[in-house]
Amino acid sequence: MSEPLTIGGRAVAGTPGLDVVDPATGRVFATAPACTDAELSAAVDAAHDAWPAWRVADRGAALTAAADAIAAAADDLAPLLTAEQGKPLADARAELVRAADRLRHHAFLRPEPRVLRDDGTERVEVRWRPVGPVAAIAPWNFPVQLAAAKIAPALAAGNTVVLKPSPYTPLTTLSLGRLLAGVLPPGVLNVVSGPEPLGERLVAHPGIRQVTFTGSVATGRRVAASAGPNLRPVTLELGGNDAAIVLPDADVPAIADALFWSAFANCGQICMAVKRVYVAADRHDELVDALAARAASVPVGAGSDPGTRLGPLTTAPQYRRVAGLVAAALSGGARAAAGGGPLDRDGYFHAPTILTGVADTDRIVTEEQFGPALPVLTYDSVDEAVARANATPYGLCGSVWGVDVDRAVAVAERLQVGTAWVNSHLRMSFDDPFAGTKDSGLGVSGGEWGVSAHTEPYVLHRPS
Repeated sequence: MSEPLTIGGRAVAGTPGLDVVDPATGRVFATAPACTDAELSAAVDAAHDAWPAWRVADRGAALTAAADAIAAAADDLAPLLTAEQGKPLADARAELVRAADRLRHHAFLRPEPRVLRDDGTERVEVRWRPVGPVAAIAPWNFPVQLAAAKIAPALAAGNTVVLKPSPYTPLTTLSLGRLLAGVLPPGVLNVVSGPEPLGERLVAHPGIRQVTFTGSVATGRRVAASAGPNLRPVTLELGGNDAAIVLPDADVPAIADALFWSAFANCGQICMAVKRVYVAADRHDELVDALAARAASVPVGAGSDPGTRLGPLTTAPQYRRVAGLVAAALSGGARAAAGGGPLDRDGYFHAPTILTGVADTDRIVTEEQFGPALPVLTYDSVDEAVARANATPYGLCGSVWGVDVDRAVAVAERLQVGTAWVNSHLRMSFDDPFAGTKDSGLGVSGGEWGVSAHTEPYVLHRPS
């Protein structure tokens, strides 16, 4: 099977050249087009040509119709998303529905003019206008959801978009491009696919006016470098190494399930998932036992199996990376309270793993593992826990867990992150601004902040 590119409202078959692997089997099951230079230029040109009309169009109605179309197609598209990404079918359908909800939420969001001065002689207003064609590059962990997180604010602000999905998970996004070509005006949303350096070529294209990217820190640096010569603004949503601090008064039985799924949802492949846990030394065994029990019992299998709760890792490189990080920790003296390595079956399956006895210097603590392996470390004082949680180049999210909420809030306020939670993690609404500090990102997405980020301000002086 294959899915076409969407360029200027037309389905373009393109040249097959991108194999798509089912992570549950490790075998190729489909192909996608490898976008040529000519096709990429055509997509950018189509976005440029569509922009003047789109910026003054009834965008709210069009985006609402697009949301309705995605929601109506969720049941049909979910198996395709599961086949290329690996997640359970229910999670794939939920991702599609949430993408539709995000488009609907953003449909009528607009930055309002701000009056700076109106003194009877002159009225001065700050207004915002769309920037033009936006290059949107989405990752493979939530191909549809994170594509929607880029196109919703960009289109709502009056821009047009050229969207490039990950070469590992292009099919559902290409299918959505074809679906929305029948809803949105031609050229408003163009979808291209292909192996790298397609993303670099897209970012560097002179017709692109802004870039929004989600992915690794290393790739984000390259994106910023490619956008630099044309002085294009970039929004970078990059990696995280989120810490969860479990306070001495925490009710472990009450929080264990939420904490486990804050780390293992989507097989741990979430930038803002819990990646390391710090627990008071005298609560360590109780917490490790609770997390290990869940890791040992959670059903792991192909996403197409209705009983599956955790699917495979999505890509072969990520599968090898997680296995290598776990093996290195174990060889350095850590202990696996549950799991401990790959599962002996086809595909990219790794046992849900809880590690204890891990050192702060182990790579699975210092790096973002992005998979189903969680190190649990002890601390002697809360001040020490906060210092160790902050001792990272990342600064995406973090959480604090305890019965005394006011105390937990005070600790959460000390985390050097863009988002902090108390007694939860991963919870976020469409209204929330989302941004990382340090190496975790540049710029803001989400809600009205995300829409404003896709505009440029200008000042209008007029007589009162």
